Amino acid sequence: MRTEEGEGNGRFLVLFAAMLWGTTGTAQALAPPTASPAAIGAVRLALGGVALLLLAGRRGFLRRGGVWPLWPVLIAAGCMALYQLSFFAGVARTGVAIGTIVGIGSAPILAGLLAFVVEHERPEPAWWVATTLAVVGCGLLLQGGGADVRVDGVGVLLALGAGGAYAAYTLASKRLLRYQPPEAVTALVFSLGALLLLPLLFTVDLSWLRQPRGFLVALHLGLVTVTVAYLLFVRGLLSVPAATAVTLTLAEPLTAGMLGVFLLGERLPWSALGGVGLLLAGLAWLTAVPRRRAM
Repeated sequence: MRTEEGEGNGRFLVLFAAMLWGTTGTAQALAPPTASPAAIGAVRLALGGVALLLLAGRRGFLRRGGVWPLWPVLIAAGCMALYQLSFFAGVARTGVAIGTIVGIGSAPILAGLLAFVVEHERPEPAWWVATTLAVVGCGLLLQGGGADVRVDGVGVLLALGAGGAYAAYTLASKRLLRYQPPEAVTALVFSLGALLLLPLLFTVDLSWLRQPRGFLVALHLGLVTVTVAYLLFVRGLLSVPAATAVTLTLAEPLTAGMLGVFLLGERLPWSALGGVGLLLAGLAWLTAVPRRRAM
């Protein structure tokens, strides 16, 4: 049973996780040029999965037994592996701006539809308001991308596939949380997902990992954007509806855009700044609703 205070805290955990994910694009930009999207995705999931497995094993979460529904486990692990391949490939084909916004921006809509069809979980009114503001904001960010933005049909489809995979992962993980603690769910799902991508590690160039910059980028992607971020996200799912959680993850492109401005020296036109404002408004509305109800 969710409480207003617990749901509010859960929303902030999901929001912070999304902000950590927002550093992924900047880290990828700082990686050596020989680091391919497939290699980055496979290494990221492998390092994160191993760290999560070690953490869960050390704290005894995997020895507690209990029920592990087969289909939710397979769906969550498969979707997480699919997300890595689809997202990084989509970004490589159609650019960071379109790839990130289509991939992450489509996820809340798809999550809301999946939650309604599969779980009969009707999205709350705040979700409709926040999702509308956030999607329009993403559109303005996309429009403000400038002349360097290119639209590639296959890349857009790959990004949409990533959004669908992420939405399905969220729904399957939320079902697993009925039976297992967040640490155990995250460790098992990411370890299985890493095993699915293991063959890729034997076919891609990994020489970039021998460079100090490449090694540090891999550690950040694996330990910060996977291990820490997904532990926060799954713990937040304990008290937050799946559709709401995925809408909150729209903080990811917002964080990525801000890092691009302040760290990489990119400049945003006025339309993109308007998109940032709408994204902030949608996220603020969604995180503030439980507090307003409690007052």
